[in-house]
Amino acid sequence: MKTAEIRELTTSEIQERIETEKEALVRMKLNHTISPLDNPMQIKAARRNIARLMTELTKRTSQNK
Repeated sequence: MKTAEIRELTTSEIQERIETEKEALVRMKLNHTISPLDNPMQIKAARRNIARLMTELTKRTSQNK
């Protein structure tokens, strides 16, 4: 997910997306432990996507104060 796409989301949508991405990351890590993923870079991409979402959420909350 690109930064421009994240900016278009509402705050509640960002929070929901963070939760779903975290759950997906946990599942990916577990599956990778059991049997290697075809593309282990997906884990890295998921972590970065979560970080982008959290950065935008933090930015919005700091602007509201």
